Amino acid sequence: MQKITPFLWFDDNAEEAVNFYTRIFPDAEITEIFRWPENMPGKAGTVLTIGFRLFGQDYTAMNGGPQFKFNESVSFVVHCDSQEEVDKYWDLLMDGGTAQACGWLKDRFGLSWQIVPDKIIRLMQDPDKEKATRAMQAMMQMVKLDLHGVEKAYQGA
Repeated sequence: MQKITPFLWFDDNAEEAVNFYTRIFPDAEITEIFRWPENMPGKAGTVLTIGFRLFGQDYTAMNGGPQFKFNESVSFVVHCDSQEEVDKYWDLLMDGGTAQACGWLKDRFGLSWQIVPDKIIRLMQDPDKEKATRAMQAMMQMVKLDLHGVEKAYQGA
């Protein structure tokens, strides 16, 4: 068991969200479901918590009620090896979601994601400050990140 597990509070759609996430990512799985027992505050048999795993990382989702909502202060970064991978995860997570800036989006459950090609991070960390700055300036103008566009800016084109 991992020492720290991110715990996500949903209103009443934790199971729907977990099914959505486990369909998107390869080798994802639901690891456990805890349902409300009889004679408890929740409706007996409905999901209270649901454990799942994405890329070897365990998470727990809970149907906690409407008191708390997700916001951008917590997001998940999906590190991508290519533009094709960026496009794939962006399109899947955007189903019912909203685009934001600089590779960020909110999925239909309100959870924030950053879909980032790792090469862009490397370009922005280049010791050549002019190239790195051009790469960052290009990235800051984008909604969904475009690796080719950032590479062109990095090269000064």
